[in-house]
Amino acid sequence: MQFSAELRDRVADGSITVSYRLWSRPQVKLGGVYGSGSVTIEIDDIDLLPFSSITDEDLARTGEADLETLRRRAAHAGPIHDDTFVYRVEFHVVRRQDNTRS
Repeated sequence: MQFSAELRDRVADGSITVSYRLWSRPQVKLGGVYGSGSVTIEIDDIDLLPFSSITDEDLARTGEADLETLRRRAAHAGPIHDDTFVYRVEFHVVRRQDNTRS
């Protein structure tokens, strides 16, 4: 799973643990382990839900300052309106580049 360059360090240090994706179908699976920059992450949860249901807690876990910034970042595959369904992907770092576990 890839992240924008400005988010990668915060994914690696565990500050970012949720991502919202505009996919036509899931691109990751529950329990799957994926390389992402200098770390390996494991998928803890995947949900399909409307953009309007994003909580303040989850917004903070995305590393974005506000919903509009998150909407713009996630909209690389098309426009996102409040009723647009997006995938909520929760994950944690399982391995850093030096192969130590988190």
